[in-house]
Amino acid sequence: MGKEIERKFLVDELPANLDEYDFHDLEQGYLNTAPVVRVRKEDDTYYLTYKGRGFIEREEYNLPLTEEAYLHLVAKSDGKIISKRRYRIPFNGYTIELDVFKEPFAPLVLAEVEFQTLEEANAFVPPAWFGRDVTSEPEYTNSYLSRS
Repeated sequence: MGKEIERKFLVDELPANLDEYDFHDLEQGYLNTAPVVRVRKEDDTYYLTYKGRGFIEREEYNLPLTEEAYLHLVAKSDGKIISKRRYRIPFNGYTIELDVFKEPFAPLVLAEVEFQTLEEANAFVPPAWFGRDVTSEPEYTNSYLSRS
C-alpha cells in the first residue's frame, strides 16, 4: 500500500440515513503497538497490517492471511480485541469510513477520511455532523484502545 494520509474525527450523533450505506464488520487484534502490527478480519477476508509512526501521514502495508493464520495470530494479541461496524459514506469526492465500535468500546464512534496528499487533508472541510478532530490524539488510535 505505501503511505496512508488520513484525518480522524469523533462523531457524537450518527447520520439519520446510516442504513442506506454499505458496511463491513471488522474484528482486529494487535500483536505489537510500536510499530503497529495488527491482524484483521473484515467480513470473510483476513490480513496482517504493519503501520509506521505518525498520525496524519504514515506507512502502511497489508498482507493477506488465511482464516487459519488469522485465528492463530489473533489468539496471540496483546490487549483487547476490537470489534466494530464500518460504514462507507461518500462525501464530496471522498469516502468517510464511519466506525461504530462494539463493546467494550461502545458508544465510541469515529470517522476517518483518507487523502492523496497532505494539502488535501489540511484543506478538508468535514460535514456538520463530525465532532472534534482527533487526528493527532493517540488515545483515539485503535492500537491505543486495544491496550486501554
